[in-house]
Amino acid sequence: MNAQRLLETFCDLVRISSPSKEEAEVAIWCAAALKEAGCTVRFDESAVTTGSDTGNLIAYLPPSPGVEETATLYFSAHMDTVNPGRGIEPIIGEDGIIRSTGETVLGGDDKSGIAPIIELVRTLAEGNRPHPRIGVLLSTCEEIGLLGAAAMDNAQFHDEPCFVLDAGGAPGYVIIGSPFHHTYKATFTGKASHAGILPEEGISAIMLAGKAIVAMEQGRLDAFTTANVGTIVGGLADNIVPETCMISGEFRAMEPARRDYVQAEMEARMREAAATGGGSVEIIWKAEYEGFTISEDDPLVRFVLDTARELGLPADAAFSGGGSDANFLNSRGLRPLVLGTGMTEVHSTREALAIRDLEDTCRLIEALAYNWQEQRMGL
Repeated sequence: MNAQRLLETFCDLVRISSPSKEEAEVAIWCAAALKEAGCTVRFDESAVTTGSDTGNLIAYLPPSPGVEETATLYFSAHMDTVNPGRGIEPIIGEDGIIRSTGETVLGGDDKSGIAPIIELVRTLAEGNRPHPRIGVLLSTCEEIGLLGAAAMDNAQFHDEPCFVLDAGGAPGYVIIGSPFHHTYKATFTGKASHAGILPEEGISAIMLAGKAIVAMEQGRLDAFTTANVGTIVGGLADNIVPETCMISGEFRAMEPARRDYVQAEMEARMREAAATGGGSVEIIWKAEYEGFTISEDDPLVRFVLDTARELGLPADAAFSGGGSDANFLNSRGLRPLVLGTGMTEVHSTREALAIRDLEDTCRLIEALAYNWQEQRMGL
């Protein structure tokens, strides 16, 4: 690893504005760097689906001379950032922390993943230790629903490991599970009437929705299950009993059985509230992404944790309540683990990244690449 080059790569990347659906400029930059390091690079056709100005970037570094191209070790990150993310200027403090000027996010989510992956490829290409074939997956539109990963061309995936560099927590932190995520929109219908002259003739859709909200369990339902009502919109004027009211929300659950139970319970409470109040409700559910769970005893998990310990890094595995590209990559033929990169206070203008964490992330994935090949060779 060339630490100075790694830092310069990160700073160059965050200076390139790449809000969701506008990732083309950073994609071109990454493609050039990867090609120069010896990768074959292509873009898939996902832009047709996502609406981005580029497809997902898919690149491969051939294995070192003498190593058979029998399997691929994948590394993944996403190219888009949240707003405010235009005109980012990284500032390196005397404390070794990289921050923005305070007017924008830093963009460490997820360029703290991209920069180490590019440095990994460069280091492997320049070195003389045996390494496997390396796959690089840089996605679009992650921040607006994992759209790039959902539409990624997966013809080349064959149940191979994929390390997704897209989590808070120190390098060495591993996410081994992420929930099923379902959202809903429920439109309650009552009956309009003049609120001052004939209120008894009306049926308030807002009251129907309110009864449903009170009846539905919300917040943290158990250690791995959450539910939330996020928005409520209804009514036309203060003197009209509202005929319609729409609420929207979500729930997240780690296991399929728990997912099905929570959805059924939420729907039952909404329908009961509408029926007992003399109205009706139309509920539209959407499965945003599927969950995945990997045992802490899984050989791949143990491999990452053991490698982290060898480097003196904290080694910890945990479940996450959020989603990432791993949720779709898991269902599209890869075995993903999400790795921490040290990014903090993401999605805010206080976002920061320690240079040490940037370097440790790179050290970890470099060791993963070398150790994985050495274990396959029986060394």
